[in-house]
Amino acid sequence: MKKFLFLLINLLLAIVFVSCNTSGSINTDISTKNKQNSAILDKAGESTTKKIGLVMKTLTNPFFIEMEKGARNAEKEFGINLIVKTGAQETSIDQQIAIVDGFIKDKMDAIVIAPGDSKELIAILKKAHDAGIVIVNIDNRLDADMLKKVGLTDVPFISVDNENAAFLSASKIVNSIKTPTNAIIIEGIRGADNAEMRKKGALRAFAQNPNVKLIASETANWKIDEASTLCEALFEKNPNIRIVFAANDMMGLGVVHYLKSVNNKNVLVSAFDALPEAKTVIKEGWMVSTIDQQPDLQGYTGIKYAVKMLSGEKMPSETMLDVKVIDSSNVQ
Repeated sequence: MKKFLFLLINLLLAIVFVSCNTSGSINTDISTKNKQNSAILDKAGESTTKKIGLVMKTLTNPFFIEMEKGARNAEKEFGINLIVKTGAQETSIDQQIAIVDGFIKDKMDAIVIAPGDSKELIAILKKAHDAGIVIVNIDNRLDADMLKKVGLTDVPFISVDNENAAFLSASKIVNSIKTPTNAIIIEGIRGADNAEMRKKGALRAFAQNPNVKLIASETANWKIDEASTLCEALFEKNPNIRIVFAANDMMGLGVVHYLKSVNNKNVLVSAFDALPEAKTVIKEGWMVSTIDQQPDLQGYTGIKYAVKMLSGEKMPSETMLDVKVIDSSNVQ
């Protein structure tokens, strides 16, 4: 009996010993795996959650609201942290410079920018580039000669062929002219590449028809109120103006605002951007044409290129997106 009890006690002690050692071994493995998983997650967080800054001209123009929507879609798709900042107005170049400077201090991984001016932002963008920040240029082209001069390289440009798109829009208002007719151009910000290209495209369209005479080409700085005031002054001097090309829809809507105020529906107006308000006045007969340049796709593609460049991929130096002429035949 004593021998039996002795064996039973030894057996129980052995079971307890094995159990304790097994339990300790399992707990140690789980703890190690948790630490390994935590390290992997931290590493993944550092490598995948990139901070990309989007700098646009303003959000007072619906065009840039659509551009941001496209960029936000890219943010979701690529899992990056997108920070969007704009100037108060499209002429707020100093504010854009300050935004880029702030992004440098915040150590952004990349900056995607629709610059208000083609030259004035290059110095601060070079500073960002030298700090190791990837730069992507959308909408308005940075000046190629100045980029080369300061040594700012590998900056892909994404936009549309502004010269040809403006030619297509302006052609809609000059092709049907059969008698001598006075025309004006409402320009964007002078010196901005997209503004200069759109003016060039309109001039090419006007030159197609010998009956069209350009009597004035003035800037309204992309603004609706400036365009309305400018038109009032130009029409007072030349009441027989019958053709107006506006380099963006905001200015085109300013032209329409003036024409409505004097009940003058004898003027052919074309513009650029395909804003909902522009489509409305096309339906009403106050505007002939505008251009859909897919601002959402520009924003999306800019972020996409930045993400790929951060992964070491080289992007095309220039990407031209398709445009579509919007007029009464397809505005619905």
